[in-house]
This record gives sequence, C-alpha cells and structure tokens, in this order.
Amino acid sequence: MSNDVSTTVPLTEQSLRAFAVDWYQALDRHDDLAAVQIKLVPDGLDMVFPETTTHGLTGFAEWYRTVTNKFFDEVHEVRSTEVVSLTAQRAEITVLVNWKASKWTPPAARSERLDFDALQRWTVVAGPNGPLISRYVVETFDPNPGSAAL
Repeated sequence: MSNDVSTTVPLTEQSLRAFAVDWYQALDRHDDLAAVQIKLVPDGLDMVFPETTTHGLTGFAEWYRTVTNKFFDEVHEVRSTEVVSLTAQRAEITVLVNWKASKWTPPAARSERLDFDALQRWTVVAGPNGPLISRYVVETFDPNPGSAAL
C-alpha cells in the first residue's frame, strides 16, 4: 500500500460510522478471511480481544478462524460510534456494540446464548478504498443478564 496521501480516500465521520457497521456485518456473516482482512492495515496491525491479543494479519487470521468455528448465529448491533479525533488520514473512534451469539461445547445437549456489551477503541487510517483498522482494543466486555459465560 502506498503512503501517498493522494491514493487514499479521506476519512469522514460518516465513512467511519458506515465502516463500523460494515465491519460487524462481515463478522456476523462469517465472510471469507480475505474479505475481512481487506478492512485491516497490511502492516502494523494490533488487535486486543477479551481472550487474546493478536499482531499482524497472521495473528488476526488465527483468531478469526477460531471464533468463526466457535460462535454462530452472531448479531452485532452498533449502539454508538464516537469520533475522538479525526484528520483526513487518521482517526481514533470508540464503538459501543452489543454482541449476541450462540456457542456449543461438545457434548452438551444444547447450545448456549451469549449477550455482551463491548466498548472498543479503534485507530483507523485512510486506505485506497476507504477506512482500514490499524489498532482495535476491546476496553470493556460486560455480560448482560441471562448471558452464558464466554
């Protein structure tokens, strides 16, 4: 990816909000790994999840394969997206998202339903086709009443 500013699409509040919704829709559909990775920076990616921290596209790929084989019937609902700082090339945003999913742990007779609210802080940079996640940190991950344990 070129560092030439003229080859990137400038970030806006609207593009960042749409990007957050698009990101979670891709996760809910369990899109192919390549289709999800194009939303991430190719170099220098850091992601902090409740269960692990990953670095780079390889680390993300390992995490993604694990969660798409563990969770199903996922629904992410973006409750809010707040822009903390914004330039045409870089933004810091917070995203509050509700995540519901099912999981099955063999040999259990039934699956369990998860329901968590997560507050996240993202660093997003302008890419040639729109925003790209550079850093993604789950700051809080709180279960809602009735949720199974993660």
